[in-house]
Amino acid sequence: QNFLSGSQDRSESLCCEEAEERRTMNIFQSRKISGPCVLSILLVSVTILLLTNDTIDLFPYLSLSYLRRSSLSDIPTFTPTPSPTNNSSPPPQEPPVNDHPIDQGSELDSSLPRESPVKDGPVDQGLELDRLEGWNVSLEVDWKRCESPDYMPCLDNTKAIKKLKSKRNMEHRERHCPEPAPKCLVPLPKRYKVPLPWPQSRDMIWYDNVPHSKLVEYKKDQNWVRKSGPFFVFPGGGTQFKDGVIHYINFIQKTLPVLEWGKKVRVVLDVGCGVASFGGTLLDKNVITMSFAPKDEHEAQIQFALERGIPATLAVIGTQKLPFPDNAYDVIHCARCRVHWHGYGGRPLLELNRILRPGGFFVWSATPVYQHDEAHRNVWKTMESLTTSMCWKVVARTRFTKVGFVIYQKPDSDSCYESRKSNDPPLCNEEETKKNSSWYTPLLSCLPKVPVGPTGKWPSRWPERLTEQSSEESYREDTRLWSGTVSEIYLNGLGINWTRIHNVMNMNAGYGGFAAALINRPLWVMNVIPVQGEDTLSMIFDRGLIGIYHDWCESFNTYPRSYDLLHSSFLLTNLSQRCDLLEMVVEIDRIVRPGGYLVVQDTVEMMKKLNPILLSLRWSTNVYRGKFLVGLKSSWRP
Repeated sequence: QNFLSGSQDRSESLCCEEAEERRTMNIFQSRKISGPCVLSILLVSVTILLLTNDTIDLFPYLSLSYLRRSSLSDIPTFTPTPSPTNNSSPPPQEPPVNDHPIDQGSELDSSLPRESPVKDGPVDQGLELDRLEGWNVSLEVDWKRCESPDYMPCLDNTKAIKKLKSKRNMEHRERHCPEPAPKCLVPLPKRYKVPLPWPQSRDMIWYDNVPHSKLVEYKKDQNWVRKSGPFFVFPGGGTQFKDGVIHYINFIQKTLPVLEWGKKVRVVLDVGCGVASFGGTLLDKNVITMSFAPKDEHEAQIQFALERGIPATLAVIGTQKLPFPDNAYDVIHCARCRVHWHGYGGRPLLELNRILRPGGFFVWSATPVYQHDEAHRNVWKTMESLTTSMCWKVVARTRFTKVGFVIYQKPDSDSCYESRKSNDPPLCNEEETKKNSSWYTPLLSCLPKVPVGPTGKWPSRWPERLTEQSSEESYREDTRLWSGTVSEIYLNGLGINWTRIHNVMNMNAGYGGFAAALINRPLWVMNVIPVQGEDTLSMIFDRGLIGIYHDWCESFNTYPRSYDLLHSSFLLTNLSQRCDLLEMVVEIDRIVRPGGYLVVQDTVEMMKKLNPILLSLRWSTNVYRGKFLVGLKSSWRP
């Protein structure tokens, strides 16, 4: 009976289900669902799926984990605590390798690896802090914020700029450092993110890290930069190469094959570089380019370059020498760089002559080369007269698509100078061309003599020139020392995540051995030579590296958050005798990115002074073998 009753119940249930299905079908038949309604239902379903599934492989850049991944929370916000002294401590926590999609037109590459969130912790644990009693206590400092996240003390001194008697020769774009130096901390831009890694960063950067969109509109017909969602994208265009910088670079090589990018030509200066696509592309050809431009109405162009991971600095050809040595660059390039070379008595072009290597080339791509109206013809005639008087010869003049360029070559001997009909411009005397004289020094109105001997000859081909430029024992010993130290200690012993290091600055570069030891890693080094020390910057350029003069008692010409790692080797002890150590640390904090490093090799006494200041800035610090202080910058701001 129970069996028959159950069968009857099931039969009634099936009948009810069939009736329900018929009623549902009648509803769909009587009320046709519109296409937009169905589409809306699908979109809602997909949205729910994305928001609830955080491990989607097909579209990771749409998931919540991706949106969280690059936020400021990924940068450590350390609360300094005394470091343990147990040598068996676990390996250190590192900042993230922020691997993000690269731009392929308008598509995003979702195949890049994910990163892990960063947890608070010291750079390294279990090192030699136990014997340095009391030094890991934070200094009590009432830190204040600067007003602007892009503050550069020596270029934003509005009080000094307003007092200038003239701005005719770009005096207002030169350095005007405030006294005393400011001790405020530069705030982060809102929604600042961990920068994209190299080489993705060359093609795209986070908009929120450099939130300046003026160039997008101002240069939209020249393909400098465009905004794409949360990114700035760099198509590789420029004022003179709208259709792409690669074709432009290859055409220069084709026009003058002797250039041999990456072999004969290794070190290039790009004047008025825009967003530095020219220099960024030359990196693929083993050419290192120093891109420079002033801080002007082309909003944040050098900041774009550095955020992209391309070597760049802020400078202007105004009334003072550029901070580079004589006879440094193999090639100097200017594409509509808006410098009046013939103005100010021809001093801007004479400055290029000073820093251009004997036998080096000046590539000038500008309207006077190929436009034929009266104004442009007059400029061209003036340039012809000036370059002839300087003994520069035209080795090529041609057109590239709708524009054109001319290539000049500097003489490699004094023979032409001596045979000129008129000694105008005159040859310089020894006092005007002494070494290490490019810091706050007026532009020359004379021609330096071509150096004789090895210093006047073209360097060996790359990469041989990296190690063959000097027979001095001190140079060779420096190279050997840094090769071993970098390999054994810096790359393997300091707890630094080198996979995310690309922009590096050596604060006192010596012969460039530190940079040479890192040459095979995907990074570049700005080699700084302090103006009070031995002048070895010419040798650094001869090796095929780049560098600059600077006085570390003043602020450096760069935007905040420009470098992943700053390195100092026995610099601060001597420097602190005439500079305020607190001011120097504030400048270091300004330059280093959140999640970036400071590595200091110095005396124990100096590290004991330095460490409490870094801790007051919420940096995480530690010491290796009692000789190397390593600091990791957090995202903390007052």
